[in-house]
Amino acid sequence: MREAMMPVYGPPEVVFERGEGVRLYSSEGKEYLDFIAGISVNCLGHAHPKLVKTLQEQSEKLWHLSNMFRVPEGERLSERYAADTFADRVFFTNSGTEAIECAIKTARKYHYVNGNVDKIRIISFEGSFHGRTLGAVNAGANPNYREGFGPAMEGFTHLPFDDVDAFNAAMGEDVAAVLIEPVQGEGGCREVPEEFLKLIRKKCDEFGALVIYDEVQCGAGRTGKLFAYEWFSDVNPDIIAVAKGVGGGFPLGACLTTEEAAKGMKPGSHGSTYGGNPLAMAVGNAVWDELTSDGFLENVQRVSAVLTQSLSSLVDRYPDLVDGLRGKGLLRGLALKIDPMKIRMKALDKGLLVGTAGGQVVRLAPPLIVNDDDVFQAINVLDTCLAEVQAESQKEGSA
Repeated sequence: MREAMMPVYGPPEVVFERGEGVRLYSSEGKEYLDFIAGISVNCLGHAHPKLVKTLQEQSEKLWHLSNMFRVPEGERLSERYAADTFADRVFFTNSGTEAIECAIKTARKYHYVNGNVDKIRIISFEGSFHGRTLGAVNAGANPNYREGFGPAMEGFTHLPFDDVDAFNAAMGEDVAAVLIEPVQGEGGCREVPEEFLKLIRKKCDEFGALVIYDEVQCGAGRTGKLFAYEWFSDVNPDIIAVAKGVGGGFPLGACLTTEEAAKGMKPGSHGSTYGGNPLAMAVGNAVWDELTSDGFLENVQRVSAVLTQSLSSLVDRYPDLVDGLRGKGLLRGLALKIDPMKIRMKALDKGLLVGTAGGQVVRLAPPLIVNDDDVFQAINVLDTCLAEVQAESQKEGSA
């Protein structure tokens, strides 16, 4: 049935036909607890009543106009982003990689209009993932994603993760921006230390460079704040790329900037046919309503603490299999000493959906509406999976 599809994915055989809240249901009627949420996308779970209602209502009015014309819901959403964040300007995209492309172009154009035409270098870090377009994949530090797509693009420098000496040595007058995920997703759910973010901000100010945060995966309430940078003081960015959760499952991304950083972006500098379409803007406003509603993020923080404590118990119980706990909020990684796919597939068989990430990590990113009982159910499944692997290992060792 899928022979005509380009073979760049390797999904399991299960087919999901509907979802409700934090659960999915297969075509065979089996229930699954979703702890990956479409890779941090379905922040309000599946078939959220408000999002469904909003999309239905908007679909009966306007789907698409292009940016030849005003989209009032987009203007409203941009004002809300600006009011609740550091940003003054917003460009809407369809995806995270498009938001990254906009961020890179915005940074380089900023220096260009300031007369610094050679100030183009972008610094990023080991383990980073910024998307799949040619610009974004060259900004990311994983060479496997660039293999076969031509020579490496000029203007990108990749540094070790959280290496102060390497970073200080790499900074220079030709640096346009430093691009970093405050909490890595694909790179293994690693949280960047606050002191390193402060150093980046300080050095960028010193060299006249811009700070770009990639919060495509760790934004939209995933860490318990609207955006992860809010947890820290004196680290505000100049530009942020967001996507995934801000659309709640509908394709939506955005590049948020300060007024100063956006000074080079004039009519004709950038564009998108679908970006900011009426359907996406209506859903984006509905998602923002929920994320900013009274008590929502506070509850995310509370449930995050429950998840952290529960995962920590697995670290203690399986020292031969588990190397530690990573991440922040509801973006968590269980670093393993074994292939994480063993746990992922065992969990799938037992009705739990989790992901994997770099550094032999089992990645958990449940919908933000997850509750304590959901957490305990997921932990029980992971506990069973780890116990099975441990027993299998002991059996092989005694054979």
